[in-house]
Amino acid sequence: MRKIIYTIIPVLLVTVSIICGACSAMRDCRTVSIEIPDSIPGMADSSSIADIEWWTFYGDSVLNSLIHRTLENNKKFLAAAENIERLRQLYGVSKAELLPTIGVNAYAQRETEHYTGESFSGDNEHGVKGTLRWEADLFGNLRWSAKKNKAAYLASVEDRRAMQITLIAETAIAYFNLIAIENENVIVRRTIETRAEELAKAKLRFEGGLTSELPYIQAQVEYATAKALIPAIEKRAETTRNALAVLLGEFPGQKFDINTSGEIAFHPRYVPLGLPSDLLRRRPDIRASDMRLIQAAAAVGVAHADRFPKLSFSLTGGIENDTFDKFFSAPYSLISGNILAPIVDFGRKKRNYKAAVAAYNQAGYEYEQVVIEAFRETADALGDYVKTRELTASKTAVRDAAKKYTAHARLQYQGGGSYLDVLDAQRRYLDAEIGLSNAIRDERIALVMLYKSLGGGWSLSQNN
Repeated sequence: MRKIIYTIIPVLLVTVSIICGACSAMRDCRTVSIEIPDSIPGMADSSSIADIEWWTFYGDSVLNSLIHRTLENNKKFLAAAENIERLRQLYGVSKAELLPTIGVNAYAQRETEHYTGESFSGDNEHGVKGTLRWEADLFGNLRWSAKKNKAAYLASVEDRRAMQITLIAETAIAYFNLIAIENENVIVRRTIETRAEELAKAKLRFEGGLTSELPYIQAQVEYATAKALIPAIEKRAETTRNALAVLLGEFPGQKFDINTSGEIAFHPRYVPLGLPSDLLRRRPDIRASDMRLIQAAAAVGVAHADRFPKLSFSLTGGIENDTFDKFFSAPYSLISGNILAPIVDFGRKKRNYKAAVAAYNQAGYEYEQVVIEAFRETADALGDYVKTRELTASKTAVRDAAKKYTAHARLQYQGGGSYLDVLDAQRRYLDAEIGLSNAIRDERIALVMLYKSLGGGWSLSQNN
């Protein structure tokens, strides 16, 4: 009878395994499908600026140095690296679960008994035993678990890459903002010097009786107005420097060298964008969402396999005796097999499976949304960059015209014209210079955001 049972059990297990294997764990999950647009206006190249390493793309040694410091010291970025290592180790644990567990146990014990009406007795036992345990992964529970942990690990890698892209962009944006603020500071201080000279001349003319007091008062107003701009500019510069310091993993109050010469090789005449389908390959956030979809699918597999029996084997062998003098002459062995099968759990495992299916469907919708958002960001960034380039050209023309207007107004004033025209020309020229500086900043930031939206910037190091 015992031999018959031993023969039937493996046959039954194999039969059940085949039947259950034919029933896919994913049968209740929706199909994740999203149609990628054939084109986005302006995107039709086989190459893309996203393929350019960030240290080559920016072309500014000062900015590149700041980005290096950000990637080396930013606390969130360092924490993301540790999260990758944590999930990598957990993935290793799940792979090891597929292999047997081997252990050893050396022990010595003495048990004493003195029951009522019986004499005192003692029982000594000493032993050294080795144990091998292994679970047969009949329905893929352990394999699904390993796949789930692998996907979580790979998603964390993509998350760190996405964080790197964001940190690089934020560092570049802070840097270009700081350049614009410092340029504005230079422009305003130069204007203050000019208006101080105009104020001195207006004072001499008024005191010499050449003009009324009105031009002198107007010159005072313009001089004071220009000086009043400095505190706000310095406050914005300090705030931007503090934000940049935090990105670099440092405390506020740090001083940074910046390139205010305007000679930054950062404005290519032609910006290759790549094909729309390449976004799925280049953007780490999409790749991370894809990995999470795989992770959710594996979780469905785990929940599905958990509804079926588990088969495990145990082999123990060693030496066991009650005395040390004959210790090595008493071999011990034990072989066992166990089947753990749920019979009645009042729907717990079924509900866990349905919850896993719902989580997978949720991850599918989230993946589709991430893809859609990526295309929206790219389209917005491209449109923004085109418009900011047009605006820079317009602001350059305004600055040049305001400069000529100022020169002509001064000549007319020296010939007896109105001083109001000089003041108006100076105000327009100041606004035009600041406007052009800000337009250049906006164009640079728009290119940063376009580079980021295309998935550029996740090459880890200049030495890689």
